[in-house]
Amino acid sequence: MFSSYLDSRHELCRELVRRLGSRYVYASILGKHVTGRRFVVSTATTTITETNEKQSGFVVKVNDGEKYSEYSFTDITAESLDSIEQDILRELALSEHIASQHVDAEIMADEPLVQDFTRPMSGKALSVQEIVAKLTELRDQVHAASEKVIQSIMMLENYETSSMFISKNRDLTQNYSWNSMYGVAVAREGSTIQEAMASAAANSTEETLKIMAGKTEGLAKLAEELLGAELIEPGVYDIITAPSITGLIAHEAFGHGVEMDMFVKKRARARHYVNKPVASELVNMHDGAAVRVPAELSRETSGEAESSADFMNDPCVGYFFDDDGVLSHDTQIIKDGILISGISDAVSAAELGTVPTGNGRRQDPSRKAYTRMTNTYFAPGKDKLEDMIKSVEHGYMLFDTNNGMEDPKNWNIQCVACYGREIKNGEFTGKLVAPVVMSGYVPDLLMSISMVSDEWQIIGAGHCGKGYKEWVAVSDGGPYLKARCKLG
Repeated sequence: MFSSYLDSRHELCRELVRRLGSRYVYASILGKHVTGRRFVVSTATTTITETNEKQSGFVVKVNDGEKYSEYSFTDITAESLDSIEQDILRELALSEHIASQHVDAEIMADEPLVQDFTRPMSGKALSVQEIVAKLTELRDQVHAASEKVIQSIMMLENYETSSMFISKNRDLTQNYSWNSMYGVAVAREGSTIQEAMASAAANSTEETLKIMAGKTEGLAKLAEELLGAELIEPGVYDIITAPSITGLIAHEAFGHGVEMDMFVKKRARARHYVNKPVASELVNMHDGAAVRVPAELSRETSGEAESSADFMNDPCVGYFFDDDGVLSHDTQIIKDGILISGISDAVSAAELGTVPTGNGRRQDPSRKAYTRMTNTYFAPGKDKLEDMIKSVEHGYMLFDTNNGMEDPKNWNIQCVACYGREIKNGEFTGKLVAPVVMSGYVPDLLMSISMVSDEWQIIGAGHCGKGYKEWVAVSDGGPYLKARCKLG
């Protein structure tokens, strides 16, 4: 249900935009209100707190014909309306020195649209007691699966987002929800300690818990198995990336490089490669909050999809409009190996003379809107995973994202997989290596992709920073990829 708090401020925001519109050539206001809970049940403790996604506030964006300026505030009332207006006029009257350094940009498009969007939580609503009981049960299942597990943690976060965007011609509201969950198993043998992690996400608390219930035994066994993992001998190997690592490559190795605010700042090499080959012709890559993915090809589910027409319309970052009031898109970035488009926020698109892709996002209303990824993934191909494994003479299948670092300016890659399974002569040897660092030049990696599986997964339980800050929710994934990469 749309936030009653924002609803009570709706007409006041309209009036503020009307007043500012008489002084500026463009004026808009974004209001956001996010609520929810975070549940953590570990071997020793249980905690319930507000969601880390919690936020509430407003931000005004104006253009005086030369430059954009923003002003954020926490609340608006009938009594504070006049003072907020005066604060905006005073604070946004920039000094001549600062104003002289602005970047020229076209005025943002403001096509007429009045619409309310909603995506409510599906499935049964669970009480706090029911959620804690289920998390406790899952924690105990991990311990029961291996006597070597010394710590088990189950963390579930559910939250509901409401936002409204008002300009001269647009009046939009949206309300949507999400659940994300992590399970951790820590195993010990002698002085050796290893941990394994699993995630689950869905627009249903019941479904999220059900997905994790199917992973608890495997989580414990993996932590136990990793106790025997070795360090990899550095070298260049054939690799097969599981969907988590495929998503890591899509996100870190290439996604950040096509965020077009980096084009404006001339910090992205990709701006020189639009309409040029950057990957194998087998590669197709997308990003967007409006992705429409057949459910049987999407992230893990606990049941069978009804048919190929059963679409997943609730990806992790499934908003209806971004923080610039731009409707969400499904943007194809790479088509048959050719870079055909980047992703953008509205101001960056205005500066570049392109159409915004609905990727303008803020950590909260007090922060700047940047171009940010949403659901970033490689599309599936036609190869069978078993054939991909059989084709490897000596290499590794890599699993589970640990971390990654982007370098949009130079296109270097550094991504870490939690572990890898050795393959020799087309078969797994039983040897595990952990952790595994992937490095090299991004186009070399993408050009080396020689097989793309027909099965894939989108994983909707992640977060991403712009550099070291500005955290927003993201998801990524894709099929299994066979490629060649430097590992260490």
